[in-house]
Amino acid sequence: MSIIDVLQFVNYLKVERGFSQHTLRAYLNDLDQFCDFLVNGVQALHRPEGEPRPRASLEVMRNATKNEIRAFLAHVQTGGGSPRTSARKLAAIRAAFKFFVRTDRLENNPAMSVKSPKLGRNLPDVLSIPDVTALVEAPDSATPLGVRDRAILETLYSSGIRASELTGLKIGDLDLGHGVMRVFGKRKKERIAQLGSHAVKALDAYFSVRPQLGSPGHAIAFVNARGGPLTSRSVQRIVERYVRQVLPGRHEVSPHTLRHTFATHMLDAGADLRVVQELLGHESLSSTQIYTHVSIDRLKQVYRDAHPHA
Repeated sequence: MSIIDVLQFVNYLKVERGFSQHTLRAYLNDLDQFCDFLVNGVQALHRPEGEPRPRASLEVMRNATKNEIRAFLAHVQTGGGSPRTSARKLAAIRAAFKFFVRTDRLENNPAMSVKSPKLGRNLPDVLSIPDVTALVEAPDSATPLGVRDRAILETLYSSGIRASELTGLKIGDLDLGHGVMRVFGKRKKERIAQLGSHAVKALDAYFSVRPQLGSPGHAIAFVNARGGPLTSRSVQRIVERYVRQVLPGRHEVSPHTLRHTFATHMLDAGADLRVVQELLGHESLSSTQIYTHVSIDRLKQVYRDAHPHA
């Protein structure tokens, strides 16, 4: 019965909080690992890849203390886990205990008094305008897949949407006449994203050849060579393919790099931070403020490169 309680918690995250399947799997795995640690100690954190792990249960979590939670997080980090990984595991544990308290399964939440690890702020990598130009012009416009790929790259850079948001786009979400599209972001939150003239032109060209890609009969905008919906992983492979062609050595470039680049170029050109926040779909302004640090760093580098006494 206690395992069912955990599955009800996961279903709550899915239905009421709108968590993605990826996040749900991560949270459930974190709880499995935490309960394994409570029962079996440190060896639970060193199980060989693929070895079955006991499932999380309320019965095991019921008597957990804040010191055990702290010990679990400490062992995660000493075992090679990053502070960000520990913070996510703590978030999963906190949320589970909060759910169990709210639904009268437990009386208190021992995770509430456990401090989250301090996270260093890594500045995102961004592309220069010449690099972006080279990347979006790399696909072969003489082939339907090349036309599709150009539209994907232009849309990612023009709008700053995530790869998962791009693969979820339906034809009816796009209004090319007005240069906008409806996007469903994290937790199914809806927003309007902008499309520049280059993206609109590339999308027009793509939709003229889309019927050649497996004659798709569904409403998903971007399809693979057989007409099926693209996945986020497919979009990542598309970006990586053209990065290898025109930006050798830039192995870290991903669809999210284009999102970072969009935000940074907007701020460099004088866009208001809150406007960029809205376009990115960030709930908190603090998530967007990292791009101001990127812009400042770029300004410092330009100064050092250009000023004779720098």
